[in-house]
Amino acid sequence: MRRWAEPGGRWEMVTRRPHPALRPGIHSYRGFRLAFDRPRLRLEVPAGSVSVVIGFAEPLRIVGGRGASPEGVTCASLVSGLHTRPSFGGHDGRAHGIEVVMDPWTAFRILRAPMHELADTVVDLTDLLDGSLPYLTEALAETPGWGARFTLLDSFFVTRLRTGPAAAAGVPAAWQQLAAQLGRARPASVAAQVGWSERALERRFQEQVGLSPKSVARVLRFRRSLRLLEAGRRASAIVEICGYYDQAHFNREFKEMTTRSPSRFLAEREHGARLQAQLDRAEGQITSVVLTT
Repeated sequence: MRRWAEPGGRWEMVTRRPHPALRPGIHSYRGFRLAFDRPRLRLEVPAGSVSVVIGFAEPLRIVGGRGASPEGVTCASLVSGLHTRPSFGGHDGRAHGIEVVMDPWTAFRILRAPMHELADTVVDLTDLLDGSLPYLTEALAETPGWGARFTLLDSFFVTRLRTGPAAAAGVPAAWQQLAAQLGRARPASVAAQVGWSERALERRFQEQVGLSPKSVARVLRFRRSLRLLEAGRRASAIVEICGYYDQAHFNREFKEMTTRSPSRFLAEREHGARLQAQLDRAEGQITSVVLTT
């Protein structure tokens, strides 16, 4: 468990890997409790994974995404599907719950919903867990200790996977091909490598991932550029490594996915760097920037 105290409040964070039966589809569990004296706001950037938040108390507010109203979505528990553009998440200074990060095809099996309905948006988890969320939330909140809560989640997710729809084996393989070629792969070539037609690849990605293969490749290329940028690589090198047409193309894509220029994004990440890294949804992955501290 990690705990921090600062003039404006305190927070604790606990992470654990899920049961082996749930890996690699579910990446991590993260328990959190935040208590600050003023609201907090984060910029969330496309992460290439699905985030499920089960909240015990105060609601979270997310602004941005497909079809979003200016007021955004406010709920205690939510699902954030794959995104190709940024969103903003905040709370009134207090938040308590568990975040689960998983692959989209695993979310398809657990949530039992076509993933294109969750793409570029955030929805209330209550609408997806067929009536079981109140019981799960109550059980998690009343269970003493993070370890016991994570074990309860293991049992819940194992059952959901066992009884949920099957995912096509070719989807993760096609995803890996797109990741390896960083946006340079032609969908027809990727489809052929997993034994499908291009139309079948598109259809299965829409159902079990949420985005088209072309959009997935774009997000994966952005993720790679973000890692290189944080590592100190020059923009010209990132353009060449990641396959952008030129620096203007890289800058335009980066701004569409973050609302920031690369230099501004780095500067905001460097402010309170320790806290920034701790609040990323996946260890070693840049997924957000804390805008108010």
